[in-house]
Amino acid sequence: MQEIDREELINKTGSIYKLVTMAAMRAAELSDGAARLVEVGQDVKVGNIALKEIAAGKISYKIREKK
Repeated sequence: MQEIDREELINKTGSIYKLVTMAAMRAAELSDGAARLVEVGQDVKVGNIALKEIAAGKISYKIREKK
């Protein structure tokens, strides 16, 4: 499996905290049966799939406004 550049991921998300949150939320969705947005083998773990999806620009985030 191809290695994912950590700096590229951080640059795409803006911070390590956003990256971790996005990856964790997407991994949970994948575990619950969500469709994969990138082509990977069946033996790839959901955390790695989430990171690949973020690196490919398939996953984004929206900051909620405070009430």
